[in-house]
Amino acid sequence: MTSKDYLSQEEIDALLRQSSSSDEPAESSAGKPATIDDYLTPLEQDALGEIGNITFGSAATALSTLLGKKVDITTPKVSMISRDQFVSEFPKPHVAVHVHYVDGFEGINSLVIKSVDAQIIADLMLGGDGHVTNEELNEIHISAVQEAMNQMMGSSATSMSTIFNRFVNISPPGVDIMDVKENSGTSNLPKEDIFVKVSFRLKIGDLIDSTIMQLLTVPFSKELVASLIGTTDMAVPPTPAAQAPAASAPTPPQAPAAPAPTPPPAAAAQPPAGNYGVPPAAPPYAYPEPQPHHPQTLGAPGVNRNVNVQPVQFSNFQQGGFAQTDESNLGLLMDIPLKVTVELGRTKKQIKEILELSQGSIIELDKLAGEPVDILVNNKLIAKGEVVVIDENFGVRVTDIVSQWDRVQKIQ
Repeated sequence: MTSKDYLSQEEIDALLRQSSSSDEPAESSAGKPATIDDYLTPLEQDALGEIGNITFGSAATALSTLLGKKVDITTPKVSMISRDQFVSEFPKPHVAVHVHYVDGFEGINSLVIKSVDAQIIADLMLGGDGHVTNEELNEIHISAVQEAMNQMMGSSATSMSTIFNRFVNISPPGVDIMDVKENSGTSNLPKEDIFVKVSFRLKIGDLIDSTIMQLLTVPFSKELVASLIGTTDMAVPPTPAAQAPAASAPTPPQAPAAPAPTPPPAAAAQPPAGNYGVPPAAPPYAYPEPQPHHPQTLGAPGVNRNVNVQPVQFSNFQQGGFAQTDESNLGLLMDIPLKVTVELGRTKKQIKEILELSQGSIIELDKLAGEPVDILVNNKLIAKGEVVVIDENFGVRVTDIVSQWDRVQKIQ
């Protein structure tokens, strides 16, 4: 073979570049969806699933209380979804609920549910039976769904505060009718091309058996995981970190080795329990001299100090003791105004019934005709009476006064 039968280095590089460029369009044209392993490690996936399992478990409890129905949410599934896949994932209009974290985290949590599921939830909140025929959501339905999601996400934020050991607060949720085909209702979603999708199976009685999806950005998901792992690491007692400042001080290194000949070095080497906020370089506390009688040994392991321990003595409170009050001190309270309310009765109505009230409607109370009315002082029941007419004004004649002991118990 001659040298003409071999390819030069330039020709080899050109062939390689042509091969790589031809592979890229084929891979993009195939439309291969992004996989979860491309963005999140298995540990991060498990952590997100555990966060969703705990937070949406409490959200399901809040929704069950609100609707008066059994609500079940299954274990979440974590996957990825790109913005290009919205058309196939949401072929029909869906309801998107957006929540901004204002304290504890910075990010957006978006919930996406089917329109018919949102209408069933709204109908149950308005006092209906949940059987809907028209899937169109009006303003009242949207407000009801917004309140339901507000309760759910509020309960979820409370659970997050417990998980991450920090205060977590959210903004009031915003509701959009997301129609991907018409390119409407997606403006409040984060401007990202790839989202982490956490899917739950939602069951409400025998009315809903559907899927609710949580959309998170990849950076926000990683922030949640990092905070969770960091919280877990912080749970281990930071023994090396606590000993590092003590080692940097010039004198304390000799204190642990010595058998604590005098009380001040012992106090400097091991502060008493409850004073963890005091820096290592702070001067030791000066404890009072122990009394010679009734000594007892208290303190943390390795620290012995004698203190005087005596039983505490409390005053003996009896029911008749409330009348034994200095009248001169009571005179200072005589000019304080109190709110007196006469309550004819109470009742409970659903939102649907409240909206149907009109002029001439009758509301039935829980009191029988002729039954005494309640007299409240600062919303505390103190007496009962009957309604009378004084000239042209209504009045109440006191017929029964709650005993002094019962009044004190109600104030407590």
